[in-house]
Amino acid sequence: MDKHEHLDLRALPGSERTPAPDARQAGAPLTADARVEATLVLRRRRELDDATLDSFVSRRELAAAHGADPADVDLVVATLTRLGVEVLATDAASRRVRIAGGVALLGRVFGTSLEAVTSQNASGDEISHRHRIGGLSVPAQLDGVVTAVLGLDDRPQASPRFRIAAASISTSYTPLQLGTVYRFPPGTDGHGQTLAIIELGGGFAQSELDTYFGSLGVSGPAVRAAGVDGAANKPGADPNGADGEVLLDIEVTGALAPRASIIVYFAPNTDAGFLDALSVAAHATPTPAAISISWGQSEDAWTGQARAVFDQALADAAALGVTVTVAAGDDGSTDRVPDGKSHVDFPASSPHALACGGTRLVADPRTGMVTAETVWNDGVGRGATGGGVSAVFDLPVWQTAVGVPRRAAPTGPGTHHRAAATGRGVPDVAGVADPQTGYRVRVDGRDLVIGGTSAVAPLWAALVARLAQATGHRFGLLQLTLYHAVAPGQVPPGFRDVTAGSNGAFSAGKGWDPCTGLGVPDGTALLAALESGTAP
Repeated sequence: MDKHEHLDLRALPGSERTPAPDARQAGAPLTADARVEATLVLRRRRELDDATLDSFVSRRELAAAHGADPADVDLVVATLTRLGVEVLATDAASRRVRIAGGVALLGRVFGTSLEAVTSQNASGDEISHRHRIGGLSVPAQLDGVVTAVLGLDDRPQASPRFRIAAASISTSYTPLQLGTVYRFPPGTDGHGQTLAIIELGGGFAQSELDTYFGSLGVSGPAVRAAGVDGAANKPGADPNGADGEVLLDIEVTGALAPRASIIVYFAPNTDAGFLDALSVAAHATPTPAAISISWGQSEDAWTGQARAVFDQALADAAALGVTVTVAAGDDGSTDRVPDGKSHVDFPASSPHALACGGTRLVADPRTGMVTAETVWNDGVGRGATGGGVSAVFDLPVWQTAVGVPRRAAPTGPGTHHRAAATGRGVPDVAGVADPQTGYRVRVDGRDLVIGGTSAVAPLWAALVARLAQATGHRFGLLQLTLYHAVAPGQVPPGFRDVTAGSNGAFSAGKGWDPCTGLGVPDGTALLAALESGTAP
């Protein structure tokens, strides 16, 4: 493309980016030809109606009905190629086109300016990345065809939702002991099921998994790493950070579903990488029974376009029969947003994710007898379960009868005014998450106790795999079953209610609440309900 050629551009709705925290220009600026890779998402052929998610389709059927129109894919490829953009890959089923080009070229094509900056991540650490502010545009021929352009700004999109316990704790559990407490169905082990785990950093070593599972007397599962967008399994590089997340996720799922096949998808921690990992995992063969996600960020910290297409990818997963379990956050009802208002974490706040909240558990690990289980809340700044009401996702039909409270006013980029009604309630389910009563795991040669709702997502993923094994079918959007005919204050079959404690703005009570959802699992009772038809 001639750099002087005039491009007719159209604004891309929902693409507005706010400045990263404390962003300042890096020492060395980006060169005009510095290579950038990005992901485009195209419109659906036909909208995917949530009413159809109680039955599943094949990947081919999903592509034919709700994927990208091949004519749209051809138009995007032809238009961008003519402009000098390299098309790396296309996938009509997940509606993604992967592209590459120089900084100056992609800046012109998408109506933005990219610069190298340093800023602060969610933990307050200084990081370097590409940065843009304001909205994007697309060539006029692609107006309405391209619904998202992700990855130009590659600031970290999410943080892991785990916390390492203090050295002085006296109560902790192995995943096997929690399987006893939560009465995972006997005679099941995940055989024949595939579980996927999404990771945005870190890594694992097979030798460490062998040591850990051997210490539990478990013949460990088959674990395989898969790279997305150039990322890879890199163990030992971040023992106090992402490695803790990776090992926690694998060790919880592997101990509780030891005969399942586990695939760990590593992707860059960007909006594009996160979406691409989810899409690749959901559309894989064989189709996983569950995908576990323990990474997130306040829904206000996502662009509207990124939030929308990630939610659509979660809907695709549900249509394929995949249950996606997601950590609800570890910072109480504010979700670490400093305005003092209530916020919820995304992707947990998507109505197509099974949002997993956290508890504090006191139980006999040998017998499974529970002395007390309350909402996890260790105080301001020390960790508490996420939960509340989405400011951007409407109340799902399956949640209308459980008494979700009124929503707060929306804030942040990509949000818009809504009436003071209610929205999607978070979480749906819960499990132990308090690091002071946490999970005994092994990370980079150290035996640790870790908590956080990060641990609850893989726990529920393992339970879903065992329920799928026992019943002979996957569940997809499990909420359609769990919430069926549940009234305010009612505890559905397969759950034990948690009624004490708060996460800040919200308190636990009888039935569903914005701290622990429907409650913690009684896996044996849940299986019985599924098999008897008590749960549809």
